[in-house]
Amino acid sequence: MAGHDLHTAFITGASCGIGAALAKALARSGLHVAIAARREPELQAVAEAIAREGGRATVVPVDVSDPVAVTTAVQRTARELGGLDLVIANAGVAAQRHSAKLRWDDCATMLGVNVIGATATLVAAIPAMVERGRGHLVGVSSIAAYRGLPKLAVYSASKAYLSAMLEGMRVDLEPCGIVVTDVRPGYVRTAMNEGAGRLPMELQPEQAAQEILDAILARKAVHAFPLPVAAAMRSAAALPRSLWTPLARKLV
Repeated sequence: MAGHDLHTAFITGASCGIGAALAKALARSGLHVAIAARREPELQAVAEAIAREGGRATVVPVDVSDPVAVTTAVQRTARELGGLDLVIANAGVAAQRHSAKLRWDDCATMLGVNVIGATATLVAAIPAMVERGRGHLVGVSSIAAYRGLPKLAVYSASKAYLSAMLEGMRVDLEPCGIVVTDVRPGYVRTAMNEGAGRLPMELQPEQAAQEILDAILARKAVHAFPLPVAAAMRSAAALPRSLWTPLARKLV
């Protein structure tokens, strides 16, 4: 990565989807990637694919929703690789359910991964980055962060939390030499929406990974994509509740 001092990366949710595609893209760019997720066989397959292309990958089996485990994994990997230049909280889950039928189990899973897991991943990396005076933190949020979406109330809230946290971190950490990037993808064809029909302007994981990689290289604060969907959601965020509520119900 010409012009950028990035040699190592830690990425969660790297066993499939956006995470696997992003890990491969980073490895092709010359980074040693530590790929983290619960499913070790799938991680091994991603690592083997990276190795076949001449890249370097370290497999880190961990349950991201366990804050102690993920904190230990991030800090251990940082020591083993001589520091982490880039840490990406990518792991995320979604459950589409009407709020009248929500169960706590639905909520607990999303909050465990999207909120607790993402927070623990990023916070674990901060002390060493502050000590080194450099680093790059990335959170994979969603266009759902802009507004509470029908049947996605908890998911929208979890991503709004992540985006707000990243914004606060950016204010605090910029003077320490740490870049913070909030990426907000639109619809991406992954296992998360398996079985759904064609979604508006949906992207393949490789397309989303390239968008995220470009945002990292540009050291962007926020990158929402694809542009038409992001623009629509930014406009929706400005609507008064009296207009948003009936519009949102029509989306269902």
